[in-house]
Amino acid sequence: MRFASMKTTLRFTALAACAALSIAAAPAKKPAPAPSSAGKNWAGQVVATPDGSHRYGNPDAPVKLNEYVSYTCPHCAHFHKESDPVLRLTVVPKGQVSVTVTNFLRNPIDLTVAMLTNCGDPKRFFVRHNAFFATQETWLGKVEKFSRDQQARWYQGQLTDRMRAIASDLGFYDQMGAWGMGRAQTDVCLADKAMLDKLRTQQTEVEKLGFQGTPSFTLNGEVLNANDWASVSKAITAKIAEQRAGNI
Repeated sequence: MRFASMKTTLRFTALAACAALSIAAAPAKKPAPAPSSAGKNWAGQVVATPDGSHRYGNPDAPVKLNEYVSYTCPHCAHFHKESDPVLRLTVVPKGQVSVTVTNFLRNPIDLTVAMLTNCGDPKRFFVRHNAFFATQETWLGKVEKFSRDQQARWYQGQLTDRMRAIASDLGFYDQMGAWGMGRAQTDVCLADKAMLDKLRTQQTEVEKLGFQGTPSFTLNGEVLNANDWASVSKAITAKIAEQRAGNI
């Protein structure tokens, strides 16, 4: 199965396919009371879902946010920077909201990073996820230094060889080495067919939902007409209030 977004060159997809954002501060509203497991900090609970996505927070949270992100999308990195600290320090620890991250693959670099964030202990997924977004400006900036002829090996040949070339050119082997994963172990992860199949399943979900840009979101399974933290935060606050009113 091919990834639909890999038709275009990276120079276009790394910037143009991202949805335009206007980030504003999150509404200063008091979160709703925690559901049944008050007193437990849910922020550290991480699980991999059957399709290879990753969720942190209370699995039975009344409000479930799903983020569909591309690692080469600067707006996704910006959204992550804005939202992650707020979610992890407020509504997620109390069990009110869970957050699931699903990959939206637009190009071979997205695929390569997705394979690497899934390399190793699943409970450490968000450590790797956060690190690749935190350093995105550095490694994505290297792309422009490669000519189209040099980039050709990212798009031609066996898929595993292409991902190894990307990992080498953009310094991903060094990043993985910082987590104690040598080149041989990293190459095994890049050749993980089971993980590749799960990522393909995630793309099927993206297509069914009709998403065209990143980041995109669903809240309790419903597509959000939002692509910035201010709008997503407002939707979460409203959904928490709705759930609280329904329990009165």
